[in-house]
Amino acid sequence: MRDMKDAPTFDPSVMRPDILGAEFLGEGTNFALFSDHATRVELCLFDDSGQNELHRLDLPEMEGGIWFGYLPGIAPGQVYGYRVHGPHAPEQGHRFNHNKLLLDPYARELRGQIRWNDALHGYEVGQDDLSFDTRDSAPFMPKAVVVDTKFDWDTDRAIRKPWQNSVVYEAHVKGLTQLHPDVPEADRGTFQGLACDAMIEHLHRIGVTAVELLPIHAFANDRFLVERGLSNYWGYSTLSFFAPHAPYLKSGQIREVKEAIRRLHKAGIEVILDVVYNHTAEGNELGQTMSFRGIDNASYYLLAPDNPRHGFDTTGTGNTLNVAHPMVLRMVMDSLRYWVEAMHVDGFRFDLASTLGRETQGFERDGSFFNAIRQDPVLSGVKLIAEPWDIGEGGYQVGGYRWPFREWNDKFRDDTRAFWRRDPGLVPAMSERLSGSPVQFNHSHRPATSSVNFVAAHDGFTLWDTVSFNDKHNEANGEDNRDGHDHNLSDNMGAEGPTDDSGIVTARVRRVRAMLATVALSQGVPMILAGDEFGNSQDGNNNAYCQDNEIAWLDWSSARKDLIDAFAALTAFRQEVSLSQSRFGAAPADASERQAAIEWLHPRGGAMEEGDWQDGELRCFGLRQVLPNGADVLIVVNAGEDAEFALPEGEWHLRIDTSADEVAQDSPAQGVVPVPWQAVLALTR
Repeated sequence: MRDMKDAPTFDPSVMRPDILGAEFLGEGTNFALFSDHATRVELCLFDDSGQNELHRLDLPEMEGGIWFGYLPGIAPGQVYGYRVHGPHAPEQGHRFNHNKLLLDPYARELRGQIRWNDALHGYEVGQDDLSFDTRDSAPFMPKAVVVDTKFDWDTDRAIRKPWQNSVVYEAHVKGLTQLHPDVPEADRGTFQGLACDAMIEHLHRIGVTAVELLPIHAFANDRFLVERGLSNYWGYSTLSFFAPHAPYLKSGQIREVKEAIRRLHKAGIEVILDVVYNHTAEGNELGQTMSFRGIDNASYYLLAPDNPRHGFDTTGTGNTLNVAHPMVLRMVMDSLRYWVEAMHVDGFRFDLASTLGRETQGFERDGSFFNAIRQDPVLSGVKLIAEPWDIGEGGYQVGGYRWPFREWNDKFRDDTRAFWRRDPGLVPAMSERLSGSPVQFNHSHRPATSSVNFVAAHDGFTLWDTVSFNDKHNEANGEDNRDGHDHNLSDNMGAEGPTDDSGIVTARVRRVRAMLATVALSQGVPMILAGDEFGNSQDGNNNAYCQDNEIAWLDWSSARKDLIDAFAALTAFRQEVSLSQSRFGAAPADASERQAAIEWLHPRGGAMEEGDWQDGELRCFGLRQVLPNGADVLIVVNAGEDAEFALPEGEWHLRIDTSADEVAQDSPAQGVVPVPWQAVLALTR
């Protein structure tokens, strides 16, 4: 029950509309919420449990659609939410319902979890979305918490490692550590476990310079998954863009995230967040009213222009965040700056980034969001990675972004998998990928580090499953194996799934090593999926988004030391010779002092000729690079049977042979060298 007897009183002399969210100002807290179409906003204060509503107060002022007020004596730890009044007119895009408790979009810490109940809907479930539900949703909603942002960062500073020296490791906070025997059991699955000694030692061993974490923003475990006994493991269903996901916090407090980042920084490891600003957890018009929909549906979401009752969905999730709206754009920018300035993260990977560039005429590489990022003095200096597609018309935009964005390059993934699968006619495509995909990225003054090169990521087969399964096996997802894509470019090499056949296992190891080498030795930025460095499998599940269990958690007990050693040797060689360059290479006659001089070589000796590029059966060729530092590096790839390769004149030193038990080599070679089947060689002169 609400007790209004001792309700706090707003102080009009201190209240500010310019700082959104709940900001503790030393002796009280300023509350501010944007809703352009609201007629009234109530601030609801709860007890520490978040279950009992104590006070309900109208925010006293509104300017420019921002409702605000300052409450003396309200300190960090205060639990709160909002009820927003306004027109219930779904046909016009307005879905206000003051019976629904709403989460502050700027909430920095949450108390409690979603308890799925029909009262969370703004309409009466069982009727259409034009109806109006009068039940109170507060008992079923998580609440926001006022936080104290003070933290002793000591001497922590951004690392700002150059892109050409970066090796990215895509990982899940929980899945990475949940089964690791050397992570303290109480710390597994949390930020404390992420930054423990065992994890840092492993990252150092394999040459990783940055961890790219799957979504850590607070997210919803979708109702349809919970009712099937599953959960939203990946986290691409954002509930709050400022608060971390509470189950990842052993302590329950946001300072744990800061402590983990500080510890990783001291180890020289950057932290990149996978962020989902293209949609939220509220779904389409039949979804829940938990935050944005009830605050101002017509402002926060992109609506169908001919029928604003419905959302304009370019994400496949039911809604699209309207980042073209200046106040929604501000929220996204405020969120990004918060994670950089207050939490010290080093960069972001933007999920379905093409959605963020959608303007009235479709995708715009110079859209409001991208231009805002490029001019921002804080954000333009951190690492920015685009997933350069969405499911809307014209959404596939690989190579279509401007500096300083880098891009996930699925062309690298697909061509590399197909080449090593021994598909015909792929030498021209592989030459593109080895040299940084210049057709896609060598324009608009973009550097040769624009392509983020990978052969496996969270969405799809793991690298080991790519050589172990011809078909997806997603039965555990409960969708009769219909979910997940079928374009896997995989090859089980003779047996579907695990096998005791030593010949098949040897062939799988060779191909995995060759693909890891292709990632590590190509121009661009190498990224590997956590576990690919030791042969982790998901039993053929290529869509483990709902598998918060042994299917998706990394199985450290089955880690292959030989693969770990191989990848460690590859990243060490890459750094030693400064293989990655910021400028695209050129033919020797055209290369400048700041460019690598590159040559494409045929196994018979000499340069590749026009007819060689058209030879669909050719599967062995070489890339020679004379780097600006004077290093002379030859990369030879052979996806076919055993072959021989005629070296250019001079004494070469074999440094990498992925077919060998000991990957790191240093033996002299002249004339003709053997190139084993399914192998990559790296030589220097």
